[in-house]
Amino acid sequence: MRTVSRAFAATATLTLAFAFTGVVVAATPGTALASTCSRAYLPLPDPSCTPGAYNSSVTQSTINSTICVSGWTATVRPPTSYTNPLKAQGIIDYGYSDTNMSDYEEDHLVPLELGGAPRDPRNLWPEPYSGTKTASTKDGVETKLKNAVCSGRITLSSARSAIRSNWTTALAVTGIG
Repeated sequence: MRTVSRAFAATATLTLAFAFTGVVVAATPGTALASTCSRAYLPLPDPSCTPGAYNSSVTQSTINSTICVSGWTATVRPPTSYTNPLKAQGIIDYGYSDTNMSDYEEDHLVPLELGGAPRDPRNLWPEPYSGTKTASTKDGVETKLKNAVCSGRITLSSARSAIRSNWTTALAVTGIG
């Protein structure tokens, strides 16, 4: 996904969202990391298009008031009015032949439950629901990692690093298995 086009999609959404309230929002587009995204990495995103990003409010010292609080992710999850334009652009950028939006989850590479950046286009990509390892499969990995972080079995940093590198091996790499 071209970060500039995805940032434009996000900016356009913010502009529309605030147009009726009179609030002016300044958005800073990211740097273009690639002109197109490769599907060769599936079930992972193309790392040049979706490198991942962290929520600076979530640190090892804040996990008990953020990610380890039941329902916390709902307080930071962006609405579909924000993510759907990014998903539509991502489907184009990845060159998916299936363009049905409902066949993809606009997923956070570093999940919100591990303190991933909620609205950063570098952390969002259209993850297919089809294939052997899918968006639904990744959800279980995310939950297991968050539970291990919150119980003190692994650090936030190790969980983030493992899932950002390769979510399909993150449980084995962290020893959670």
